[in-house]
Amino acid sequence: MENFVVSARKYRPSAFETVVGQGHITTTLKNAIKNNHLAQAFLFCGPRGVGKTTCARILAKTINCTNLSEDAEACDKCDSCKSFNTGASMNIHELDAASNNSVDDIRNLVEQVRYAPQSGKYKIYIIDEVHMLSASAFNAFLKTLEEPPSYAIFILATTEKHKIIPTILSRCQIFDFNRIQVKDITHHLVKIADKEKIKYEEEALHLIAQKADGALRDALSIFDLIVTYSLGNAITYKATIDNLHILDYDYYFKITDAILTENSSNLLLLFDEILAKGFDGHNFIVGLCEHFRNLMVCKDEATLKLLEVSESAKQKYKEQSKQASTSLLLSGLSIANQCDVQYKSSKNTRLHIELALMKMAYLMQALQLARSVEELKKKVDTEPLTTEVTAVVEKKNDIKLPVTLKSTAKLPDFKSVAENISKPIEVNKIVVQEEVQTFVSNLEIENTTRIWNILAEQKDKQGKINEHLILKDRTLRIEGTTICFTVDNAFQADYLNVFKNELIEYLRAETNCPTLNLDYKIERKEENSIKAYTPTEKFNHLIQKYPELMEFKQKLGLELDY
Repeated sequence: MENFVVSARKYRPSAFETVVGQGHITTTLKNAIKNNHLAQAFLFCGPRGVGKTTCARILAKTINCTNLSEDAEACDKCDSCKSFNTGASMNIHELDAASNNSVDDIRNLVEQVRYAPQSGKYKIYIIDEVHMLSASAFNAFLKTLEEPPSYAIFILATTEKHKIIPTILSRCQIFDFNRIQVKDITHHLVKIADKEKIKYEEEALHLIAQKADGALRDALSIFDLIVTYSLGNAITYKATIDNLHILDYDYYFKITDAILTENSSNLLLLFDEILAKGFDGHNFIVGLCEHFRNLMVCKDEATLKLLEVSESAKQKYKEQSKQASTSLLLSGLSIANQCDVQYKSSKNTRLHIELALMKMAYLMQALQLARSVEELKKKVDTEPLTTEVTAVVEKKNDIKLPVTLKSTAKLPDFKSVAENISKPIEVNKIVVQEEVQTFVSNLEIENTTRIWNILAEQKDKQGKINEHLILKDRTLRIEGTTICFTVDNAFQADYLNVFKNELIEYLRAETNCPTLNLDYKIERKEENSIKAYTPTEKFNHLIQKYPELMEFKQKLGLELDY
């Protein structure tokens, strides 16, 4: 029985041109080899499964190849390439820093560097997971890394660049590997499936690429798993979602269709079916957010490239996006996102999601109602609801004064407003009752000051000393319907804010002026006229008159009573 070799090893790239999704890295390395601009230390960093160690081995093999092609690819025919391919090369040394991270391991490596290669031009040292080296090991490695022999090249690889000390980073030429895009992984899986004569559905391979999260090695491991799981040496979409326990995106299309048709019952039944299959409610709501996002992406051809799904799925998204308005998708996305945020704090998670789904079911009605109200509002706003007219005010003493009056219509319904709003308002003469004269006379400074002082006396009788002191003996000034005055300090201003509303209401009632307001500012008085209100101010005032009082306080150890 033939031994099975996993795809990640069987189809591991052996040349730069076969490296997937890292064109910016391979192009730079090939140019460096062509132009003989090789650095003495490289640092390959990036997520797992993106080709760091693979590129390190290809670089090590290529720079010792004695018969390079024009595009800086190894020939695989010379003695150096053959010995590398069989694992017998004496010029390439690999060290796994995860298990060999002590000072002694690095000292052994440094000792090997002292000896020149017996054949070939370079000795290459590949240190994988270099961030696992101890601090002492890093320090032991620094001098050799900074001034290595001309024949020594170090290639360091790591998934956690931030853990490497700056002194090491400064001595290396750094290459950042990217996560491999879904389309590149899918294309690579298609080539492998064709070589292995495995039947496949493109949607299934696309789903594997998405699940790999940018790591080609993970994608190949999942690929082998699905091939083993499936019958007939074929990869199907159904077998893939069953094995990986992924919720079929068709459910999201059905959920959206139920929202568009306002079928709340169907929404609840679909969600129950999803839970019955063992899927987590939180993952469902996260997937629904992603579905709404994909539908919004399909609204514009420019953003269609952001949709990382198969072509058949992309067509489904396009068709459904035409049925759903942007307002609906934004509102649904907002509800789903809020449900996602509050999911973990909910006591009844199932009901929490069901409530969100029922809200979505009535989004169409809510949006339609909002549009209707907006249309009616625009229709009414095109004609004035308020008309200003100039009339002659006739008082009892036969004095006639022109005044501007504003007529505001009540809105019992939009229809009646639309019918009546166009009718002109004709006013020839308005007889103003005596209250108008009273209203004007009550704003006189004498009357206002009298009312103000009456309130100050009331505060004194009620025992509200601070309010009494603030109101007492104030010089008032009237500007229009605003009473202006000053206070002595910030304390009075702050305390006035506490009962300001009460004061305004009292003055409005007594002066019969509903628009009366207050305006005050702080005006500090001269030293001699400043009044003491707080215990501290009173004590300081007494000390100025009687300096012996401070000595008396200190000897008896007295404190102010606040």
